[in-house]
Amino acid sequence: MSVLPYLRAGSGPVMVLVHGYLGGADQWESEIKAFGTGFDVIAPNLPGFGDAGHLEGCETINGMALSVLELMDHLDVTEFTLMGHSMGGMIAQEMAALRPDAVQKLVLYGTGPLGLMPDRFEPITVSRERLQSDGVAKTIARIGATWFKAEKAAPGYPLLTKIGAQANAQAAMAALEAMANWDGRNALDKLTMPTLVIWGDSDKSYRWPQVESLWTNIPDVQLSVVPGTAHAVHLEKPALFHSIIEDFLRV
Repeated sequence: MSVLPYLRAGSGPVMVLVHGYLGGADQWESEIKAFGTGFDVIAPNLPGFGDAGHLEGCETINGMALSVLELMDHLDVTEFTLMGHSMGGMIAQEMAALRPDAVQKLVLYGTGPLGLMPDRFEPITVSRERLQSDGVAKTIARIGATWFKAEKAAPGYPLLTKIGAQANAQAAMAALEAMANWDGRNALDKLTMPTLVIWGDSDKSYRWPQVESLWTNIPDVQLSVVPGTAHAVHLEKPALFHSIIEDFLRV
């Protein structure tokens, strides 16, 4: 597999940021600035997404996790703090299960342990059908609105739709299949590193039962529920988002 394109800035211990479905490394611009003062921040583009839109997408969450771990190996990174958002949170869980000694701290943000996402704003089967009929650009425009409390009026909406439109159609479809076929619940008790779960209280993708499953089954876990936000907390309330993570990392 080709080495993934990535953004990197800062100095110190390594922090890896993994984006979600129809995302890309560019969505982490504020986080790279915020955490780059104390960390060497690495934000990969998953195969087929963002600046990796020219690459073939992975058909499994495990395949995506391995692609990020391959990048870490290429960069000679052996230990890191790991944050994953949405589908990236599934990938982060998979990475932590594959290499528990490498992941020093884990942040699972706007995510859950079951890829089918019960009670999601729409079933994955519908997203698959709409993607096939509408294409990637219209799909991110439609789905991206559900990621914000203010929907299309949110300041962060144009950025995420621009990034999302860079994905290739094969990768977008493959990722939906990958999520639908992934179940990480049996691995939760093996994620023994200190873990922070962050969730917006109006998230329409990952409902409370998903978050509760992480909170009650991961051994060393903290939970932060952010009021008045949906699925894109880092763009809706960035200062609060950064403060929550910084507090966790200081412990």
